[in-house]
Amino acid sequence: MTDDPFVTHRSLLFTVAYELLGSAADAEDVLQESWLRWADVAHDEVRDARAYLVRIVTRQALNQLRTVSRRRESYVGEWLPEPLLTSPDVADDVELAESVSIAMLTVLETLGPTERAVFVLREVFDVPYDEIADAVDKSPAAVRQIAHRAKDHVAARRPRMDVMRSEHEEAVERLVAAMNTGDVQGLMDVLAPDVVSVADGGGKVRGAALRPIVGADRIARYLVGGLAKFPGVFVAMPAWVNGQPGIRVELDGQLAGVVSLSVEGGRITRIYSMANPDKLGWVQAEAELAR
Repeated sequence: MTDDPFVTHRSLLFTVAYELLGSAADAEDVLQESWLRWADVAHDEVRDARAYLVRIVTRQALNQLRTVSRRRESYVGEWLPEPLLTSPDVADDVELAESVSIAMLTVLETLGPTERAVFVLREVFDVPYDEIADAVDKSPAAVRQIAHRAKDHVAARRPRMDVMRSEHEEAVERLVAAMNTGDVQGLMDVLAPDVVSVADGGGKVRGAALRPIVGADRIARYLVGGLAKFPGVFVAMPAWVNGQPGIRVELDGQLAGVVSLSVEGGRITRIYSMANPDKLGWVQAEAELAR
């Protein structure tokens, strides 16, 4: 056991950084830098260690976010968040599960760095406005305005998430079965007519679409056609991805991709396929999340 607040709150700090950056690797870099800064602080003079650490991590994440934003401008194809393997327990905290879902993180990408930080700290972690103000170097009044604007922005774009777990799991199982058998009709039956598929191969995966594909018929034929071209043994299997039932894809026994889904009315409305090998490092072991 340790009484170091950084170790005690590490899962929370990782979750904050990950939600601000959409990348586990970048979140880990932020935690390393934050640890070094925390080590230089006189701990006995810190009144609220949790709030102090969240402030350090937020500031470091904002610095990192401005750097990676420039990097993403030259990214090949669609950019999607880095997926996490999570335990089913994460889904028990509905608000946490929604906040770390690939669908929500994709929406958060449409916010500016400060708006994203304010939204995440306020809506997900319920941080008081004055503490957020310290973290983002704004006045509490300005933070309230930013929070209101960001909340409206997200509300207009956020996916519908009030789906029963059993309904989501059933849709995943049907998609897995159809993918493993190349069943075009099975795919058509589980996909909503206006379903959208977004793939992130980072320019490193042959066959990964560079732009979103729209429509059940186009996506079903694209999937079946693509799977038929794989030279090895393809297997899809259910997995818990970012707090939701998702899919792990293997080729010849090796991890080849992760799929996250949005479900409505028992049918899949959105498919997020992450195959960039640089983004799959955090799908080997369950990430520890907290708020």
